[in-house]
This record gives sequence, structure tokens and C-alpha cells, in this order.
Amino acid sequence: MEDLKAMRCRTWCGCQEKFRNHIIRVILRNISQFVILPNFSTLLSTDCFNLKSTSQLNRTKRKMEAPAAVPAPVPDNNNSKPPKNDQKGNPKANQKGSNKKEKPAKSAPVELPNVEFIETRMKKYEELKKKYEEELTSKPDEPIKITLPDGAVKDGVKDKTRPLDVALMISKGLADSVVVAKVDGVLTDLQQPLDKDCKLELFKFDTPEGKDVFWHSSAHIMGAALERFYGAKLCTGPPVEDGFFYDSRIADGQRSISPEEFEHIEKIINQIINEKQVFEKLWIRKEDALEMFKYNPYKYEILKEKVPDGTKCSVYRTGTLVDPCRGPHIPNTNRIKGFKLIKNSSSYWKGKAENDQLQRLYGIAFPDKKMLTEWIKFQEEAALRDHRNIGKAQELFFFHPLSPGCAFFLPHGARIYNKLQELIRFEYRKRGFTEVVTPNLFNCELWEKSGHWAHYKENMFQVSIENQTHALKPMNCPSHCLMFAHRTRSYRELPIRLADFGVLHRNEASGALTGLTRVRRFQQDDAHIFCTIDQIAQEMRGAFDFLSHIYGIFGFNFKLELSTRPENFLGEIETWNTAEAQLKEILDQFCEASGRSWKLNPGDGAFYGPKIDIHIEDAIKRSHQCATIQLDFQLPIKFNLEYTGAAENETVRPVIIHRAIYGSLERMIAILTEHVAGKWPFWISPRQAVVIPISAAQNDYAQKVQNRLWSEGFFVDVDVSDKSFEKKVREGQLAQYNYILVAGGREVEGNQVNVRNARTNAVEGTKLVDEVVAYFKQMAAEYK
Repeated sequence: MEDLKAMRCRTWCGCQEKFRNHIIRVILRNISQFVILPNFSTLLSTDCFNLKSTSQLNRTKRKMEAPAAVPAPVPDNNNSKPPKNDQKGNPKANQKGSNKKEKPAKSAPVELPNVEFIETRMKKYEELKKKYEEELTSKPDEPIKITLPDGAVKDGVKDKTRPLDVALMISKGLADSVVVAKVDGVLTDLQQPLDKDCKLELFKFDTPEGKDVFWHSSAHIMGAALERFYGAKLCTGPPVEDGFFYDSRIADGQRSISPEEFEHIEKIINQIINEKQVFEKLWIRKEDALEMFKYNPYKYEILKEKVPDGTKCSVYRTGTLVDPCRGPHIPNTNRIKGFKLIKNSSSYWKGKAENDQLQRLYGIAFPDKKMLTEWIKFQEEAALRDHRNIGKAQELFFFHPLSPGCAFFLPHGARIYNKLQELIRFEYRKRGFTEVVTPNLFNCELWEKSGHWAHYKENMFQVSIENQTHALKPMNCPSHCLMFAHRTRSYRELPIRLADFGVLHRNEASGALTGLTRVRRFQQDDAHIFCTIDQIAQEMRGAFDFLSHIYGIFGFNFKLELSTRPENFLGEIETWNTAEAQLKEILDQFCEASGRSWKLNPGDGAFYGPKIDIHIEDAIKRSHQCATIQLDFQLPIKFNLEYTGAAENETVRPVIIHRAIYGSLERMIAILTEHVAGKWPFWISPRQAVVIPISAAQNDYAQKVQNRLWSEGFFVDVDVSDKSFEKKVREGQLAQYNYILVAGGREVEGNQVNVRNARTNAVEGTKLVDEVVAYFKQMAAEYK
């Protein structure tokens, strides 16, 4: 009888055990929809999933609720003892029970152990480094002369004296703050030994050269952390306008970066910074580089394509990271005193959607913690001005996933859009421009003829029509060439100034789309001037006057930059030299008259001609490149453009000047929104005034005033709701109306309104409605 009872008891317990395990499996499957569980199939297997107590279940739950993507800390082999195991080889549970709170473990470097490619790569690097050092030590000492920008000459030793040593000769403060050197015009590592007599320049962080190198080095540090944290395969990590990013592939694309993991990644980064790891450069043969990076298909592809066969390339080592890179870099990681991860997004290898999807992580770094603090405050101010937030709050525009990268401008946003066009159109009439309208869709033969198809077709939206490839136009210049060429032209017609607000489309990568600043559908204040070589100077002066006037209306300061002949230029050098000399002379004259200065950007011109880029500065000192003026000698050749000259039977080829002031209207609206922080000047404001009656008795009169002002062309609303007068006024201020026009009994009798400035809350007094109309017209005419 006792045996029967025991058997029943065991059977009942076994059923409970199976039922409990079944329920837990169901729970785990549900949890797995929201939490990434490593080795989930193993957790569900019968052999390992045998929970005997509530405390064990709680411990398993805690493990699962912890961020699954965060690798366990690597124990310090010198100080940590391995945990004791039970008879089955598993770590022993807490002997004091699960009811007592466990003390949090001391923070340790969060690091992914045993990333096999790191160890293999390091071994190969050390072999090649040893060979290089043996070659270097065999060279005899030879004296060299190092000339500084002020003419001072320093003595050095060939292949031993470094730019950093020269900086130390000058002062320790300079050696501590210098970021990069330029040797005979070429940017060079501070640690790179000089190999001949040379001219030496030193750059700090506050220079464009210094920022680029500092942020490029910071990207390498971030890349090292991505390798150690995720086992990521790194792709490219360049500096950008305000910081840097690194693209990487994680777990063959099955894993993404999460903002919740930023803290753990920053711990590794700070550890690297504190270790004062040196940026070490080594030149290796292409075949050795391919062997070293064969584990990484992206680095391998770059090396295969970019490094010519039979040559060498440079790699940089920083701690555990070895990365193929041209450099240069900062001396060591400890030069960085402030580092912060900003955001993450997805991207595609080489920017092509058909390639592997990558994870992009952005960061910022500075040589001083105070600079990082100031940057964070600046970002907070910028966030308050973010055009995307203001656009939503003021109902200006929105985006929809059914038309990605294409803005929907709502009525109030369209008012701003149209005002910007009206301003430029008004100036066109005064300045001799003729507005044209051109098609949106062209056969690809046009783009092949212009040269855009070979370099730009992947960024064009293409469609097949009757077995022929067509594309939406991404720019207007080729169609304007067709207009010029459609009949014979005479020198008497020149200059011909064609302006076009035509809709343009560019197939930007989805990861690059950012509000109105980077879109797929947009319009430009685009113009092309067809002129003689002798007319270039006058047309350039006219372009400078035009942009000075427009930017003055918006309160923008701007800087000028001349970009000259690049290595891949087309045409005759004599033509380039003549054009560049003209542009320099014009810039000198303009800057002398306006009290400005210009900067030379050698070798950065377009392949078809030199250009002048204009960088505007907004209210919080951010720089934006909008306007551009470019000379083009090549499109007239490609389209065989000619005009009859003054001499008999003379045909001459014109020059084209590409010119835009806003750039795209979408981007200009984004910049303006943030420049004025949504507080639009009256002339361009989508909400210029609101009429508010003091009581319902004045509703009809308030409506009458609104109708009169609306008929005069002003954007005026009326609030005849049953809200309190005070609430209406407050809402008018929050909606960023420029003026609040109050109508009470006295105003009704005198055909007047009481005018209040909604921005300053100042009462400007009672005015006749006719006086308000005249006042508003005056402000609109003066762009106030």
C-alpha cells in the first residue's frame, strides 16, 4: 500500500514538473518577441531547462531581463577568482538564498572576449612591424633643415626627428595642443619621422585641418570599441562636418545598435582613452594587407579596389585595432578629453540599397571637457530650434512613408514657400533674368551627353518608356543647354539669363534623409547665364550683388571660398588660369568694397570649371553652404553650343555660369526656420495677425476687419470662439502671430483696432483699419 502511494506521488510530481516546464517554455517564447535571447533553442531544450525552485526561476528571469546584447564583463585574470562549481560543473547558486539583495558587482570593462580576428590580425601586424623596425635601425643619421612658416629653421635628423619633436622645441604647450602637421603641403602624423629638408606647419584643433584629423582619430577609437563590444566588422569611419561616424556590420546583419547600449560602448571608449594608446603607422604591401583583412569583406574590397597592385598601403594600430587608413592621426588617444556618442542609424555599404545593410554610429569628441559641455548646451539650443519640431508645431509641413523624402507642405508652409519664390521672382525682373519652364522627364541620352549618366545615374529615378530608359531630372542645366541650342544665337543676345524653379528629384539613400535638409523632391532658385568670356566679370559682380541683397534681408553673414582646378579637370589649362585670375580679381574687389574676406580652396573646383561657394552663418553661428557660383567650359562643348560673333562668319562658344542663392527652397526653409526659431519676420510670416474681439458683440466687426486685411494680401485670422479673451491672446502669442488686433466697442465705433505686438507684448495703440493696412504694406515692402 505504501509503495502504491509513493508511486502515485512520484507520478503526480512528474506531471507537475512537465506542466511547469511547459508553461515556462510558453512564457519564454512570448518574452522572446520583445527580448533578444542568446541561444534560445538551448534554453528550451529539455536537458538544460530543469528549474527546481522559484529562486532559480527568478534568477533565470533576471538574466533574461538584462540587456541580452551586452556582453558579460571580462574578469581581471590577476585579481578575480573563478567561481566555484557544483558537482555538475555549473556555477554554485547563492548559498544565502534569493531573498537577500545581492551587492552590485564592481564595474569592469565591458568587453567582448575572444574575438578571433583581433588576435589573428595583431599577430600579423607584429610580424610586419618587426621587419619595418629592422629596416629603419639600419639607416645612418643624416642632418636635415626644417623651415617653419615664420621663416625660422630648426635642425633635425633624417628618419628620426618628428613634427612633434619640433613642436616641443618651440614650447611644451604647443606640443600638448598641436593635432597634426603639414609637411611640404601634405598633412602628416606628428609621430611620423621627417625624411628630408622640408617646410613644416603645425595645426591645432581650432583649425579645419585639426578638427578633421581629431575627429577621424576619434572614429578609430569608436571603431575599436565596436569591435570589442559587438565583434563588429568595420567598414568606413570618416570625419564629418560636426563630428564623425563609423559604419559596421554586426552579426551578419542580424544585430543592430541600440541607444540603450551607448553607455557600455562609452565605457570601452573611455578605457581606450585613459590607456593613452599610441596611433602607430605602418606601411605594408598590398598582399600583406589583403591577408591581414581577409576576415572583413568590406576592408578587403576597399584594399582590392583602392590600392594598386605591387604597391604599399598604410595601416594604423591603436590598442587592439588595426585599420587600413591614409591618416594622419593624433599622437595618442589621451589627447581626447571629452567624448560622446550622439545617435545611430542604418546605412548601406557604399550607399547602395542593393548592398549589405550596415549600422552607423555617430560621435563627437574634443580636446577639452569644457568644449564638450559647451557643445551639449549648443545642441540643446539647436534642438529647441529644430525645424522638424517647429514645422510640426506650426503645421508647416510633414512627411509620409508612402512618399519618403518628399515634403507635404501644408497651407501655412506653402505660404512661406511661395513668399521665397516671390522674392526671387521680383529680383529676377529687376536683374534681367527670364524665367522658363522645362520638362521633368528626359531620355537618358540627354544625361549621357551631359556626362551625368556616367557619374550620377544611381542617384536618378529611372523609368522605362517604350523600351527606352528615361529619368527624372536631378538638375536643370542640360535642359537649359537644349533651350540655348534650339535656334541660332547672336552675340547681341548675350548674356542670356535663364531661371527655373522646376521640380527636381534625386534618389538619396533612405538613411541620409533628414527633414527638409536632405530630400528626394525639391525645387531650386536655379539659373544659368550664357555669356562671353569678356562678360564673366560683370556677371559675377551681378551675382555677388544679388546674393548680398537676399542674404541681407534674412540677416545672414556669409563667407566666400574659391575652389580652383582639380586634378581631373577638363579643358585647357590656359582657359582655367584665365578664369581663376578673373574670379580672384572679382573677389578682391567685392571683398574690399564690402569689408569681407575670401578663402582659397585649391584643387577643389568642379571638373568643368572653378567655383565660388558661399557659406552663410545662422543666428547660433552654424555654417550652411547654400549659394554657389560656378563657371562651366565643358557643357557648351558637350552640347556644341555656339553663337555668331561680331566678325563675319565667326562662331564662338559661350561660357555658362551656374548660379543659385537659396540652393533648394526646402533646405532654405529648414535653415530659416531654425535661424528665426519659428518667430517669422512679418513679411514672410504665415500668421501675420489675428483679430480678437473683446466680446461676442464685436464678432461681426472682427470678421469684417479680417476680410479687409485678407483682401489686401495679408495672412490674417479671426478668433470668434467662446474662449476667454485672455486665453485667445495667449494662444495667439503661442501660435507666433506677429500682431494681435483687438476689437472692442470703442474700436467698432471708430472703425479701428487696438494693435499689439504679439512677440514683445507691447501695445502699439489704436489705429484706423486703413492705417493698419498701410503699416502692414510698409513692413512687407521693407522686408521687416
